Amino acid sequence: QVQLVESGGGLVQAGGPLRLTCAASGRTFSDYAVGWFCQPPGKERVFVAAISMRSITTFYTDSVKGRFTISRDNAKNMAYLQMNTLKPEETAVYYCAVHPRISMVRDGTVDSWGQGTQVTVSS
Repeated sequence: QVQLVESGGGLVQAGGPLRLTCAASGRTFSDYAVGWFCQPPGKERVFVAAISMRSITTFYTDSVKGRFTISRDNAKNMAYLQMNTLKPEETAVYYCAVHPRISMVRDGTVDSWGQGTQVTVSS
């Protein structure tokens, strides 16, 4: 199994940027697609973005298209979520997750979850 640790969360003003990092260990990171999810306070966890094993394919939920960018560095066993022009309603705990198939990640069926990192966007 892959172990995942997110970092980079924090407090940011509306309109500002933040970059999240997902560090992977355990099994071969490049064998997995990676996804980012968020869970706002009192709500369910939802899909944000996903990237395939070799970064060929990416998916984004409609609300973040053009503002968020998912990327990965397989040599470093890292994945990233660059978030720009953040909105207060995007305050949430952000999680990374993996599965060998990007379609499964997009559907929320994953092999491993990280512990999450809190992102708070002030208005």
